[in-house]
Amino acid sequence: MKLVVTVIQNEDEDALAQALEDRNISRTRLGSSGGFLRASNVTLMIAVNDDQVETVLDLLRTHCKRRIRHLHPLLPNLEARERFLGTIPVEVGGATVFVLPVERMEKIG
Repeated sequence: MKLVVTVIQNEDEDALAQALEDRNISRTRLGSSGGFLRASNVTLMIAVNDDQVETVLDLLRTHCKRRIRHLHPLLPNLEARERFLGTIPVEVGGATVFVLPVERMEKIG
């Protein structure tokens, strides 16, 4: 058995959750934030049999895409802000994935 822990963007969660549900793969959701933009993310813990790990990874590849966001930079003073009126493109998204061995898992209750 393996535990797939993945951090994804909020906007990718619904499609991924539906795809996991369609395959009877359950998950536990944890709200999280961090990274370069300190953006709100979702951390999913997905316990699966060894032979299901590739299925989960394929679903992550399908539903968690990288995208470009245009951000207004936080500049140190008003003079700098007046000189720079544009946005900066930043690539976000995808998934960070950890696959860990599980010695034992129980659902209680």
